[in-house]
Amino acid sequence: MEIIPASLLELNSTHIERSTDEASEAVSPVPTLLPPSGYAILSFWMFLITVFSVFNNSLVILVMFRNRHLFFPMNMLILSLAISDLLMTLCGSAIATVTNYYGQFFMGRELCVFQGFAVNYFGLVSLCTLTLLAYERYNVVCKPMGTFKVTTRRSTKGLLLVWLHCLFWAAAPLLGWSSYGPEGVQTSCSLAWEERTIVSYSYLIPYWFFCFLLPTGIIVYCYCHILTSMKKLNLSVESQGGRSRQLEDRRATCMVAAMIGSFFFCWLPYAIVSILVILLPDLHISPLLASMPAYLAKTSPVYNPIIFFLANRQFRDSALQIVLCGCYTPTSTMPDNSEMSTVEEGPKRLSPNSVQPEQHTA
Repeated sequence: MEIIPASLLELNSTHIERSTDEASEAVSPVPTLLPPSGYAILSFWMFLITVFSVFNNSLVILVMFRNRHLFFPMNMLILSLAISDLLMTLCGSAIATVTNYYGQFFMGRELCVFQGFAVNYFGLVSLCTLTLLAYERYNVVCKPMGTFKVTTRRSTKGLLLVWLHCLFWAAAPLLGWSSYGPEGVQTSCSLAWEERTIVSYSYLIPYWFFCFLLPTGIIVYCYCHILTSMKKLNLSVESQGGRSRQLEDRRATCMVAAMIGSFFFCWLPYAIVSILVILLPDLHISPLLASMPAYLAKTSPVYNPIIFFLANRQFRDSALQIVLCGCYTPTSTMPDNSEMSTVEEGPKRLSPNSVQPEQHTA
């Protein structure tokens, strides 16, 4: 019987222990930052967001392609918004549903970077598309009557610029200008806002300005001037004996307020936390508090289709026909007088050439 030296046995034992330790480190989960119930709540929340967002935005896309008469230039922006919102949901909320269920981001570094890039890219596209939509509505309503027209060519160029502009800012971290990594409670990935390097600051500060502050300013400026212009046009029509459109204007005001309100509700907390992390490096924010704005921003794809369906009767009727399998019949075939049309066609509807005198009864 062969006798194995004690030194060789000790060497093999040490090697086995190291291999076991390395294997356990490879499969051991990331330390959890929330109790299981906390991750369960986040998972359920993301599941609801995923279901409603996929349904709403898929319905917008289906309505557009089944009703080619709705495929005019301004609605091309709505279609682009629905596509980017849908992709943001599939890459963001859907993945977050699974990772929160397991309490960690278990999909590896590469998929973490991919998710951070995809959510950043499609989120920026949605944000910039909303900005472009506000700007085009501003041009339609506030420009002198008959001097501006939204064309398919113009909308296509605008959308191409939006997608390329957002691709630049989303792809830069992949090339070494900042980076992507786990955020908050470590179940989703985003920009590495907590990095304290010159390279990171050189990206995050202009990113915050060009990808949030500037679009926000444009949106608020455009919609405020739209409402002011519509009010002036309505007063001009009334002074010429035309029919008052105060009811339509109030509805348009509510629609604009809903758009701006939902925008700020989703994105403002995320922007505030992001800029605080940049400007106050020593500020400590708990992982849960840091995660909440990011998860709130992921809800934005749910609201945009709802606002648009409620504001546009043609879209609403077409959507109801699809959802109810053709059992719904539109109640009226009159031209659309909804709030959305008021905003998008204000000058044409309120121009002096289209004034209709009020009918007075004896």
